[in-house]
Amino acid sequence: MHLNWEFMLQSLPLYQKAAILTLQLAIGGIGVSLLIGLLCSIILYYKTPILSSVVRVYIEFSRNTPLLIQLFFLYYGFTKLGLTMGEYTCAILGLSFLGGSYMAEAFRGGMESVGKSQIEAGLSLGLSNRELIRYVILPQAFTVSLPAVGANCIFLLKETSIVGAIAIPELMHLTQDLIGMYYQTYESLFMLVVSYLIMLLPLSFGLTWLERKLRYAEFGN
Repeated sequence: MHLNWEFMLQSLPLYQKAAILTLQLAIGGIGVSLLIGLLCSIILYYKTPILSSVVRVYIEFSRNTPLLIQLFFLYYGFTKLGLTMGEYTCAILGLSFLGGSYMAEAFRGGMESVGKSQIEAGLSLGLSNRELIRYVILPQAFTVSLPAVGANCIFLLKETSIVGAIAIPELMHLTQDLIGMYYQTYESLFMLVVSYLIMLLPLSFGLTWLERKLRYAEFGN
């Protein structure tokens, strides 16, 4: 098999542009999903009446429906209700909706790993629930949940390949277009794989490094 290097060089600017868009979507989705996950985990941790039931329903619904269906519902279903959103907004909302449930479970596991003796010690010092969360629970929970949170970040970055279904010119959508127009299948797929590796490997190595640094610092022990 011989690759058409000339075609790949000509396509490089298109892949660079698509990669930047993919990263922007991933950063937006990951950022919002972290906020959603943190809020939901606090609600579940304190077993807030009514809200905890709503959060559990959201988590089960989000994790047991495909992202593609969620995107179609946001992009096409909301139009029937008179709510029209752009494709980029739908993409970030879809990634956030899916990622928030996974982040919530990751954070909840970390929060529940904090020893009761430390919580009791914080309460004996007169800390409020807000201060207890901020100074005692979350710093330790973050360390414990970091591997799961990191895996979710990588998962969401890869899930951006789905948003091309609503006509967003990210990496997968671009690759499909190039294959359809020029029939350079191997070259286009090769560029796609390399593009994802360039984005995912530094993220994976960075998260591994951060996890080791926190482990050596013995946070949460």
